[in-house]
Amino acid sequence: MKGNILLITTLITGLSAGLFYAWQVSVIPGTRKISDLNYLESMQSINREILNPWFFIIFLGPLILMVISGIGLHRIDDSQSFAWVLIASLVYIIGTVGVTALGNVPMNNRLDIIELSKLSIDQLQATRRSYEFQWNQYHLIRTAFSVISFSLLLWATKTHFINTNFINH
Repeated sequence: MKGNILLITTLITGLSAGLFYAWQVSVIPGTRKISDLNYLESMQSINREILNPWFFIIFLGPLILMVISGIGLHRIDDSQSFAWVLIASLVYIIGTVGVTALGNVPMNNRLDIIELSKLSIDQLQATRRSYEFQWNQYHLIRTAFSVISFSLLLWATKTHFINTNFINH
């Protein structure tokens, strides 16, 4: 197997980890400084807009590419790299996709149907309180798991190219 698929897999997973990391260190701190109404309106808008093909490529693309990479590594009997890709896949599917699907998305869906203009100041505050902390906790988990998965893929890529060089020389 040429390492191209593994490199692309690692790149796309890195983009996913980068998106979550950048959100963690910029958007979350920034949204802590805005009013309850602005926060909730922003989250509704962002949650609607992020559902686009570019996001899905870097969010679900890693899973597809990890499977393809894993199959390729298994076929050429690169068991060390295969093991790292398998672990990276499990980490990503459980900690990134799973947490998003079972944590963040249901919260986003509940928030999306709320007509914020009909809420009192106290209701806005309560809505934000019930959403923000838990959503941010889920986000921190998926950020950590996506970074771990990316790191494992970097290791798999390094291992693969070391193994390939030893075999070819």
